[in-house]
Amino acid sequence: MKVILLQDVKGQGKKGDIVNVSDGYARNFLLKNKLAQEATATNVNSVNIAKKAEEHRKEVEKAEAIALAKRIDNTSVTVKIKVGANGKLFGALSSQNIADALRERGVEIDKKKIVLTENIKAVGTYTVTVKPYAEVSAKLTVVVEAL
Repeated sequence: MKVILLQDVKGQGKKGDIVNVSDGYARNFLLKNKLAQEATATNVNSVNIAKKAEEHRKEVEKAEAIALAKRIDNTSVTVKIKVGANGKLFGALSSQNIADALRERGVEIDKKKIVLTENIKAVGTYTVTVKPYAEVSAKLTVVVEAL
């Protein structure tokens, strides 16, 4: 019997896959526990439409991320923060501080998308990577100044 998986099933496949399983397994386990539905023409068509919609949504997200990366790439942001003696920061500069500085320049980005390879604990100029999408990244120059 052909069924469409509604959830990931170990040993069978991922959500949205159309798999061929034995009739008893389908009726007594998959359908009963709402892990799958019968693969009728209507159900198969709706799954295909949903997959195409998901692909389109991912393409749009990636295109938006590429546009955002082009806006961010090779730009400079100045962050003013309290410092102690010798130009040392109280604590470290966080990705939230950088996200706030970008927001002031009109670029909206989540702090989780900013990758800090090292802790920024002193005044100076640093290069930070921003990853708005999985395969998309941009370099951002952060200038840390005393307040």
